[in-house]
Amino acid sequence: MSLIKSKKRVADHGEVFTPHWMVEVMLDLVKGETERVDSRFLEPACGSGNFLVKVLQRKLTTVELKFGKSEFEKRHYSLLSLMCIYGIELLADNIAECRANLLEIYADYLNLNESDDLYRAASYVLLQNLVHGDALTMRTHERQPITFTEWGYLGKGKFQRRDFRFDVLTGSSAFSAEGSLFAHLGKHEIFTPTKAYPPMTICELAGAGETSRAAV
Repeated sequence: MSLIKSKKRVADHGEVFTPHWMVEVMLDLVKGETERVDSRFLEPACGSGNFLVKVLQRKLTTVELKFGKSEFEKRHYSLLSLMCIYGIELLADNIAECRANLLEIYADYLNLNESDDLYRAASYVLLQNLVHGDALTMRTHERQPITFTEWGYLGKGKFQRRDFRFDVLTGSSAFSAEGSLFAHLGKHEIFTPTKAYPPMTICELAGAGETSRAAV
């Protein structure tokens, strides 16, 4: 794999891709977290997904080991593993490739086709979690504040969604630092979602994706 797409992109954006061997070595530094289904990863300059692809593959290995004997659990916990992967990317072609690469790995794992509700639900999740924007300004390419979705699996086929502003989440670390003027504040006062949704099934997530695409 070439580590650059063009010299112009390197000059304009500093775009150089991390080789696969180095990705594996870096992820091994947090091996335990990469093997947890519900651990959350954010790549603020995700490119076409070199890091996130490997994270998803490791998570899906865990899903297979823990839930592989139950098709129902396997489908739902594999979706949760995808829900816990986030990325921001400045260049439109890269973020499109990143979404496509993750969706391909996910669909291959479960042998899904494009008409499957789970495939459409996963596509919708990736549209929310992988943002075309600038991690430094914390704004989308449309100059709106970046919002990330926190997904949770409630069991029995139900998922919870809450949306949070990225700038608020990053600022909260300063508020809660030991010795800070704001250290006495509870996390419940800082981590306030911009929006919360009722529990959703895979079918409802797939339908939300269809509605979202129709609105574009």
